Amino acid sequence: MRAASRPRNTRTFARAAVSLALGAVLAACSTSPAPAPTSPTPTPTTSPTPTSPTPTTPPPSTSTAHTSSTPTTPAPSSSTPTAPAPTTTSPSPTATAVPAWLLGQDVRRVPTTRKVVVLTFDGGGNAAGLARILATLKAEHVPGTFFLTGRWVKVYPREAQAIADAGHVIGNHTMTHLHSTAVADAVLLQEIRDAAATIRATTGADPRPWFRFPYGERTDSDVRLVNAHGYVCVSWGVDTLGWLGTSRGTSADVTARVVSALQPGLIVLMHVGANPDDGTTYDADSLAATIRALRARGYTFATVTDLLDPPQR
Repeated sequence: MRAASRPRNTRTFARAAVSLALGAVLAACSTSPAPAPTSPTPTPTTSPTPTSPTPTTPPPSTSTAHTSSTPTTPAPSSSTPTAPAPTTTSPSPTATAVPAWLLGQDVRRVPTTRKVVVLTFDGGGNAAGLARILATLKAEHVPGTFFLTGRWVKVYPREAQAIADAGHVIGNHTMTHLHSTAVADAVLLQEIRDAAATIRATTGADPRPWFRFPYGERTDSDVRLVNAHGYVCVSWGVDTLGWLGTSRGTSADVTARVVSALQPGLIVLMHVGANPDDGTTYDADSLAATIRALRARGYTFATVTDLLDPPQR
């Protein structure tokens, strides 16, 4: 009987122990409930609060940076390069200095009905006849137009200065009297620039806007190129051929050629130098007689500057 009652007592004691343990747990739970709810509360409350302001703040700051800095700064910088563009195009005004009625032309006469003649003289060889030419023009009160190469000006700086000092018009005849049609545009332009710089440095005169192609050789493209750089192309209506010397007659023949070609606005081509073979200076020799012959026929004398006046019909 006692042996059978032991297990019952054991179970009773076990149950009592479990009850005591549960009571202790419940007591602990009832004592520490305050901290347990307190710790979870800050965690959910704190985390959502900073998260929402963070995204809200960046958008405004980012859009402000793009609106005020980026567009404002480039706007002036892009408008700054645009401003020089017109300045860089200042050659354009120079190009437009060529009157519309002279664009695309290698002019052979002044477009006028007035009885005027333009005497022009090329300087590219020697200067043997220049002193007499200048003396005759001065004595006859006749203006002249001189197309000089840069090389000629370098070789004859005093003679070039004498032309400028006498008040005659000086034009550009390239640097070396090259064949324009045989070279690239860049070469022709450099020749023109070099000649202009040499003439200005030596005489103080600016040959622009007057230009004459050496040998009269040019293409339509050459004329447009020269026009685009501010020059009027001036050819001639009659070549006296005085530069050919005795092979083409005498000085009287020079005058006869001019008279036979006479018309209002005629541009005459002569040379300041001597024939390299026979040393004759027919243009210088015949100049006074040519001037008198033209005056006898009611003609007066002008320079290429008359080309800048609108054509007269």
